[in-house]
Amino acid sequence: MEPNKHITPYLFFGGRCEEALAHYVRAFEGEIEMMMRFSDSPDPVPEGFLAPGFENKVMHSSMKTKSGSTLMMSDGCAPGSETKSFSLHAPVSTREEADRLFAILGEGGSITMPLGETFWSPYYGMLEDQFGIGWMVSIVPA
Repeated sequence: MEPNKHITPYLFFGGRCEEALAHYVRAFEGEIEMMMRFSDSPDPVPEGFLAPGFENKVMHSSMKTKSGSTLMMSDGCAPGSETKSFSLHAPVSTREEADRLFAILGEGGSITMPLGETFWSPYYGMLEDQFGIGWMVSIVPA
């Protein structure tokens, strides 16, 4: 892999991307770098490509977190196109940061493992957020 080339998560939300994007901007104190709807595409969307009602859904978006990570997101082309079967790790420096982030990500979701001490981290927890994305939040010593 070339220097300065990073693997970037690309998440699909099956129609809830705009809501997810706002949620993650708040959780990670980030900013939206760009957002384009299918209706804004400079090329016409192929006939039958989108589910009915997805014309104004998010075709592509990108956000930058306060710590400099990038998340890319889309609604996909139809309901049911949500990303499944993985978790994202969100490293933090303090218990306060972990508690804040865990609380926001957990809104409307379910806690898999409450924040607590483990042999691999002084403070670690797991949850699935309201969009079905798995998160692991942990203090990573400097």
